[in-house]
Amino acid sequence: MDDLRTLRGRLAEISDLSRAAGVLGWEQRVSMPPLGTESRAESLATLGRVIHDRFTDPEIGRLLHRLSALEESLDYDSDDASLIRVTRRDYEKACRVPTELRVEMTRAAASGHHAWVEARKNDDFASFLPYLRRNVELKRRYIECFEPADLPYTALLDDYEPGMTTTEVRDVFATLRPALTELVRNAPEVDASFLHGAFDPEAQRRFVERLLPPLGFVDGAWRLDPTAHPFCTSFSNRDVRLTTRYRHDDLESVWSTLHEAGHGLYAHGIADSLMRTPLGGAPSLGVNESQSRTWENLVGRSRPFWTHWYGPLQETFPEQLGNVDLDAFVRAINRAEPGLIRVDADETTYSLHIILRFELEQDLIDGTVPLDDLPEIWNARMKEFLGVDVPSNSDGVLQDVHWSGGGIGYFPTYALGNVISLQIWAKVREALPDLDDQLAAGDLLQLSDWLRDNLYSLGRKFTPKETLERLTGSDAIDPQPYLAYLSDKMASLAPA
Repeated sequence: MDDLRTLRGRLAEISDLSRAAGVLGWEQRVSMPPLGTESRAESLATLGRVIHDRFTDPEIGRLLHRLSALEESLDYDSDDASLIRVTRRDYEKACRVPTELRVEMTRAAASGHHAWVEARKNDDFASFLPYLRRNVELKRRYIECFEPADLPYTALLDDYEPGMTTTEVRDVFATLRPALTELVRNAPEVDASFLHGAFDPEAQRRFVERLLPPLGFVDGAWRLDPTAHPFCTSFSNRDVRLTTRYRHDDLESVWSTLHEAGHGLYAHGIADSLMRTPLGGAPSLGVNESQSRTWENLVGRSRPFWTHWYGPLQETFPEQLGNVDLDAFVRAINRAEPGLIRVDADETTYSLHIILRFELEQDLIDGTVPLDDLPEIWNARMKEFLGVDVPSNSDGVLQDVHWSGGGIGYFPTYALGNVISLQIWAKVREALPDLDDQLAAGDLLQLSDWLRDNLYSLGRKFTPKETLERLTGSDAIDPQPYLAYLSDKMASLAPA
């Protein structure tokens, strides 16, 4: 057990350093003055070097080798057995990546963020292009560190969806795309004009801050800040950082905040015993994303939820919503309406945005799409996938933050999360048969507690497939429940 204690001590120090880097990254995106970019990039690169070198230290490999016998004697489900096998996988993968490449990737990610913010603000793709070119080049070098049995893109996907192949994602998306396209084509028209107008950002902030505590957050364990592109990060299960975006002309901040709160609840619910170890996170971004989509959509667009919360929202915006009844509001927030912006997309069109990006990312890595031509290709595919014309690069190829930080391989997890959310939701419904009554009464804690106890608390102890199988009885990502849910929703919106 001495080796296990030694390993835990080393991993705790590495975790502390990673959290420190995370704080610098959060502050860069939330409150750092723009001219701090170059200095921050160097600070993050230095921390990245130290973290990578410490984790790939041969002594950790020797500790893991000596712990193999102990691992065989432990219960597979135990924290200790999980720690050894998950650390071994992470270690073997990290050792394939040279320190200098990891440092350059970290530096480029930090530098690219501010360049993206400015480019998006100024509708200036040309200014962002050198940073994108650098990130793509580094990702190609990263892929060369591995020997994927599947397509090259799998090496990037594995960073976010461990164990899943590009071919598997293609198979899921091959089912989703035609079915979603048909649903969107046949979706009924719904009046949602009242969701656009003058909505005071300060009033929005007061409403969403009223909404968050009942979700299950402990007072003093979270905070909410505005940012250019909403995200959530955490530095422990008691230090959760949510961000959102308030706009003057709509209420998308409500669902943006619920989305990030889903990520935050996941981090908040991880067991204390897993903190300061590689187990203190979600098994994959797809599983994690299933929970942000659960709280944003399965809860946050449901009639029972708004049975309780619509009154407070009307009180917040009486001029805009005072004469709009609950049924009209619920229909409007559940409509299918193709649009330009992914983060504003409804449930039915959202995954089409993701499939577009998934296909485009593979082309970027393969070199079949010249980066200089990316805006025009983006616009053409938006027309093909969603039938919309893109008026500017800010509303097009520059709308997402991910590529500025080298996050290629991330996008597919959003649509996978949509699919997984419905698989888990079926089990939630079985466990909480009176869930609708709870939501209508404003009781969100029974749902939050069940998800914490049965999913969030496990952290990364098990692979994504193992986690899904333990929860649902199957390790397969099945798009049919998701498609059936959307089909039923579209049918319910049709005029009587």
